[in-house]
Amino acid sequence: MTTYGSVLFAEHVPARTAEAVRLLEDAGYANVGKTNLHEFAYGVSSQNQHFGTVPNPIAPGRLAGGSSGGNGAALAAGLVDLALGSDSGGSIRIPAAWCGIVGLKPTWGLVPLEGCFPLASSFDHAGPMARTVHECEEAMRALAPGFEPQAVELEDVRAGVAWVEHADPLVRARVEEAIARFPHGRPLELPDTAPTYRLFMREVADVHRELFAEHADSYGENVRPKIERCLAVTEAEAEAAARLREELRERYAEATADVDVVLTPTVPMVAPPAEADELGFRERAISLTYPFNCLGRPALALPCGEAEDGLPASLQLVGEPGADALVLGVGASLVRGTPTA
Repeated sequence: MTTYGSVLFAEHVPARTAEAVRLLEDAGYANVGKTNLHEFAYGVSSQNQHFGTVPNPIAPGRLAGGSSGGNGAALAAGLVDLALGSDSGGSIRIPAAWCGIVGLKPTWGLVPLEGCFPLASSFDHAGPMARTVHECEEAMRALAPGFEPQAVELEDVRAGVAWVEHADPLVRARVEEAIARFPHGRPLELPDTAPTYRLFMREVADVHRELFAEHADSYGENVRPKIERCLAVTEAEAEAAARLREELRERYAEATADVDVVLTPTVPMVAPPAEADELGFRERAISLTYPFNCLGRPALALPCGEAEDGLPASLQLVGEPGADALVLGVGASLVRGTPTA
């Protein structure tokens, strides 16, 4: 069964295998199972009213993140070596951050989405999650034919730094320690992408408009109100947001023209308690990940030490569109140089 985390698809058997899954299987990966997730991939907590909340194996009583929370949990528990996640606003990188693993949101369109249920089509990405950067690189060989890992030395990397001030104190401290390892870094001022979110919402509404009209009561309590808000977005609002997104792509290109990677915290805070209200922390959780769905840039979540309550912090490494191998190469170099206790 492939449920998309929804009771509406509890008996759903797809007619064909998703293209990204087929690529992995053709490369020799074995499909050992399917994992739980936030309903319809529309949430950051994987608190699923129908199938239960995904536990965080490294932090009992805390959330694993979402929407690809089951993947993060399975990897953190050592049950699998690789997982295929989806990411429309942070759904690979947030579970990676909160479960202390690695997750790559590739350049938009690089990994095929055929056979995947959409959330917001021009924001949707599929990509690998693993315990190491190397495993993500190997998966990308299969997921994006022609991809080749790139060897990188940190002393050759021009890094731009943004948004560390938005993180909680210990998350910020761990991220700044990782950033300090880059010999060539400078602060960046990056434009706000939040006003484009109405385009995201309109795309969600277009996916769910008919299904929700008939089955609204079957949507979970932390998804239904989000869909209702999406349905209220007008076409004119979405068109204005789409125009703004194009402007922001140009402005980001100008702001990052002289850097190779942008470094930020992945998520401003560590994993919240399992009973926390997702609607209360969602906006902050995606605040540093959503911009790169909006822009279609590759973004890697990489663990960078213990933060509040001894829980993992995560560094986000972002490249220009198409620079996935460089982003992974920088991540691999950073890991190689990390002292061990």
